[in-house]
Amino acid sequence: MSLRQAIQYSLMVMLYLLLQIFFMRNMVLFNYAFCFVYIAGILILPAEISRMYLLLIGFAIGFTVDIFSNTFGMHAAATVLIAYLRPFLIQYQMESKGAERTDIGIRSQGIGAFLAYILPLILIHHAMLFLMEMNNFGMILHTLIRIAASALFTLIMIVLLELFSRR
Repeated sequence: MSLRQAIQYSLMVMLYLLLQIFFMRNMVLFNYAFCFVYIAGILILPAEISRMYLLLIGFAIGFTVDIFSNTFGMHAAATVLIAYLRPFLIQYQMESKGAERTDIGIRSQGIGAFLAYILPLILIHHAMLFLMEMNNFGMILHTLIRIAASALFTLIMIVLLELFSRR
């Protein structure tokens, strides 16, 4: 990765982080759907990034959101989990398509492959986040609804941001 690309991706991650901290953390639909657009900073990074750097970036992003959301490491744990699982999903998709290298994004992958890539990671992130937050087993239905609604809301926002980006 060239220096220019590294700067572009760094700015993109910062933009998603600032968008989450200042705007999206207050955007809640019907007290069920929360938007966690900051995870796009991890999902859109190049496929060839080192796993160690990916985990460090994931932790830094999640910890920053935790500081501003007062959530005591829940976002950091969920973000590190998807940063850890992301290379496995990318490798699986590359093997199924027979490709040697894949660029990540709607324009390079197509809408179907892009959704097949980000939806499982969004669901895993949201499941970890909301299941950690659940304080008794009687809230499981409420938690499952929150996971599904928030995943759908986050997916729509990430797709819209990806469609309107110049990348």
